[in-house]
Amino acid sequence: MSLFWRLSQQRGIPGNRKVASSELPSISGSSQTNKKTMGHRGIDPTGETTYKKTTSSALKGAIQLGITHSVGSLSQKPERDVLMQDFEVVESIFFPSQGSNSTPGHHHGDFKFKTYAPIAFRYFREMFGIRPDDYLYSLCNEPLIELSNPGASGSIFYVSSDDEFIIKTVQHKEAEFLQTLLPGYFMNLNQNMRTLLPKFYGLYCVQAEGKNIRIVVMNNLLPSAVPMHLKFDLKGSTHKRRASPKERAKDLPTYKDLDFMQDMPEGIFLESDHYNALCRTIQRDCRVLQSFKIMDYSLLMGIHNLDRAGEEASTAVPDTQKKAQGQKPLYCTAIESIQGESKGNTSPQPYESTSTDMGGIPAFNSKGEKLLVFIGIIDILQSYRLVKKLEHSWKALLHDGDTVSVHRPSFYADRFQKFMCNTVFKKPTLKTSPSKKSRGGTVGTGGKKSNISVSGLSQQQSLPVAAEQTQPQQTTAQLCSSGAVSLSPDTQGDSGMRRH
Repeated sequence: MSLFWRLSQQRGIPGNRKVASSELPSISGSSQTNKKTMGHRGIDPTGETTYKKTTSSALKGAIQLGITHSVGSLSQKPERDVLMQDFEVVESIFFPSQGSNSTPGHHHGDFKFKTYAPIAFRYFREMFGIRPDDYLYSLCNEPLIELSNPGASGSIFYVSSDDEFIIKTVQHKEAEFLQTLLPGYFMNLNQNMRTLLPKFYGLYCVQAEGKNIRIVVMNNLLPSAVPMHLKFDLKGSTHKRRASPKERAKDLPTYKDLDFMQDMPEGIFLESDHYNALCRTIQRDCRVLQSFKIMDYSLLMGIHNLDRAGEEASTAVPDTQKKAQGQKPLYCTAIESIQGESKGNTSPQPYESTSTDMGGIPAFNSKGEKLLVFIGIIDILQSYRLVKKLEHSWKALLHDGDTVSVHRPSFYADRFQKFMCNTVFKKPTLKTSPSKKSRGGTVGTGGKKSNISVSGLSQQQSLPVAAEQTQPQQTTAQLCSSGAVSLSPDTQGDSGMRRH
């Protein structure tokens, strides 16, 4: 308990800087008027971010105090199997500013900290290889870093100093929905840990002066050690799915579906094994989301261009390798999420060791430039409730119903899969594949060539999997689920996504 108590003492003031209590904001800044707000997020007169009128610095301090105590008290409970009632447990601890027998003194004003389903989330963390000390150290040893480009959700995002974890504020309905989702989430993870779905490590609530600020701890999809050259939020819908002028003015804009189709019409090329694994994972994840009647989720994708980065990419490797010496969550990187322990049968690429270190999926664009792709499915805490049904019905009256983002879960899942595996990600061709070029354009033993059309261009492509030629009667989904065939553009031509 010495580590937990030591960190508790340190967490009284963010950054461990000694300042007078008069300099620090209270946990609630209700006396302050925000300059501008977006949902619950705002900016106070001093320029500091607020959430529900609570300053960001006070919120970070309360989060670290609460998690330190939560993990410390949980360490005293014996290991055991997760029971059904564990998903409904909520533990609460009061943090008076003057301290108590079980909590340290602090300068943030009195608050209460709630931990949801502590036993269940401890099990999830163990599944991903996260030790209690490492979880505590990552989140509480150094001040949390607020992300300056949080998006339009009205949430606040923090990243841990070691770049491993994201902390996001969530609305009451989202937190409530996550609680109901936990038993199914538990079952899904036990069946398969190779998933692009968010990895949830903890759900908490900071309560002060009648306000509840709920937060969730998740895996970090886009490591800051790897500079992203492009970022996309993709849903598979086209209605108003274009980045706004205000978004485009940012240093790293988040582009959308229409932007991708316009700027990267040929798509992103993956080696066959990576393409197969990715499409199988997307298919599996969409089936899970559909079963819970979830829709309106997105694929967040960050692209690091190795050719453009040049020396910049090589300087990012040592930082990543240094972090790899510590305890990292398992199956949390993009390459692990689609492959797990299997590394596939493709020959190593010149940049594959780098991609493995960084966690990105090796890819290349139509120009032959080498890329690292970082992806994950986000915003899954939106169920198809009545309000969403009404929203879709209203939009469908004004627009083509199949193009809007809000849609019934089954249609949404099908459209999402087709867009990702037909339009966004594709198999390589001889013209664009670095590995094929290195072999002088020859085809491996037993390989056959056939004319296919990729992005409207007829090209020659090697078909190394015999099943693609010998099982013409099987559907793409059957072949994909059996692992016998790749979801390549030519095999999906008949069921390709319609562009509205």
